[in-house]
Amino acid sequence: MVVSAVGFTLVAQVIGERTQVLVLAHDVSAGHVLKPGDLRVVQVAAEEGVVPATDRGTVLGRRARVPLVGGALLAPGQVGASAEFPPKGFSQVAFAVEQGGAPPDLSKGERVAVVPGPDGTGTGAVQGAGEEESAAPPMVGTVAGVRAPESAGGPRVVTVLVETAAARRAARLDHPHVVVLPTDGGESP
Repeated sequence: MVVSAVGFTLVAQVIGERTQVLVLAHDVSAGHVLKPGDLRVVQVAAEEGVVPATDRGTVLGRRARVPLVGGALLAPGQVGASAEFPPKGFSQVAFAVEQGGAPPDLSKGERVAVVPGPDGTGTGAVQGAGEEESAAPPMVGTVAGVRAPESAGGPRVVTVLVETAAARRAARLDHPHVVVLPTDGGESP
């Protein structure tokens, strides 16, 4: 019985040690200057790797270095003097994806392949382009944003982070389709 009481006391002390930290109130794009409305305070059992609520003044007025997701704890390296997104060697490409061209629940952070649409002319190959370029594999990247259609039945805009070398080819895709890939990275198109 004494052992149980001591164990309960130790567990209660560890659980009771919560710290007030900063969390994102909503999604924030890279380069956005943080304002008071972008942050809120929560209590969590965390010691390192997050910004304590007492340091709120040190992050306000600083820029998000990368896109930040609402509800996520704020880490010190995620803010700075300038944005560091897209990372070196990568570019963001926006695709107008027609209805049925992507899963309806597609969201930020998903690993995807962007492939030509059903008309078979998805490479947008220029006259004189070699066979190698017109038979290029699909682009693999990460969804950086999804914007709803501006009108009923219109295309959604899906922004994908791809290697810069593939960005030009990605921009020439006709009627692109977006396919979600497994998260383990074991399978690629």
